[in-house]
Amino acid sequence: MAKKAILLLFLLIHLNPALFHADVVNSKEWYTYEKMVADLKALKRLYGSDLDIDSIGRTEFGKDIWAVKVGKGNETIIILAGHHGREWLTCSLVMTMLEQYVHAYSDEQHRYGYDTSILDEVAIWFVPMVNPDGIRIQQEGVHFLPTHLQEKLIRMNGDSRNFERWKANGQGLDLNRQYPAGWNAIKESIRVPYYQFYKGDFPLQAKETRAIVNFSRSIAPLMAVTYHSSGRVLYWNFTSDQAILKRDLAVAKKLSNITGYKLDYPEEHAVGGGFSDWFVSEFQRPSFTPEISYPVEETNPPLSVFREEWQRNKRVGLFLATESNKLFLSGNDSVQIEEE
Repeated sequence: MAKKAILLLFLLIHLNPALFHADVVNSKEWYTYEKMVADLKALKRLYGSDLDIDSIGRTEFGKDIWAVKVGKGNETIIILAGHHGREWLTCSLVMTMLEQYVHAYSDEQHRYGYDTSILDEVAIWFVPMVNPDGIRIQQEGVHFLPTHLQEKLIRMNGDSRNFERWKANGQGLDLNRQYPAGWNAIKESIRVPYYQFYKGDFPLQAKETRAIVNFSRSIAPLMAVTYHSSGRVLYWNFTSDQAILKRDLAVAKKLSNITGYKLDYPEEHAVGGGFSDWFVSEFQRPSFTPEISYPVEETNPPLSVFREEWQRNKRVGLFLATESNKLFLSGNDSVQIEEE
């Protein structure tokens, strides 16, 4: 009997290894581009066709920008993280979300109060790390670069060799001031490449933002979320159209109740040029910008906040997929279920 049980277990593992795996994404360590790539490869081995992975472009330093689709739905939403170098904890959050969702979807399970079959109607595209170059600079400094680039970036960093405050990409461009909507209206005093706030010479100057815009246009998502840190607020108001505001506020209030983040208007340094500004302008559909973690000054949030931020955000993707289905897809009836 023992041999038969072992043989049966072996067959089950062989047929569906995802049933028996430990979590791939480790949220208890600094999350690097290399770890993300290794995790994506491991998740693809586990989940096969339930996970589509594509490179949607390359960074200024030649790193692939990866997009990952969970679900088979023809319609989609998009969730992005890591626009800023010091905000890599958002990458850990989104990668954890991706893993938990694909695991439940593969096993046809309910998760966090939702039936994951919603992803057969509205799939989720994740872009877990928009700015790999900036994240590496913030995490490691600039020693990995040629000497002339090190000197250039040190000047952009105010002649400091401490890069923990670094927010920009590898060219000193603030990616969340690079999108076309409202770009001309940005009145920042920073007029040269810098560790933060430099909007560039023209919109979509950065390879990273061009990749995000081109990809978003190719999939035309029903909704979008772009994670940032810090402050535990939820920015939602990116238009003056009253009908759109009314619609988006209704969703934002639900999202605020789920996350516990206070609804807010974009701050002074985030007016125009941001992904959500552009998304709402481009598609006339909702986009939300949650800021995870308690407020921290010019650095990354500590790993210690991850557990709470995960609890606040674990339902976000499935909620928005369900809400998108209700709002935009006629004839569909997706129902939330009780938490198990």
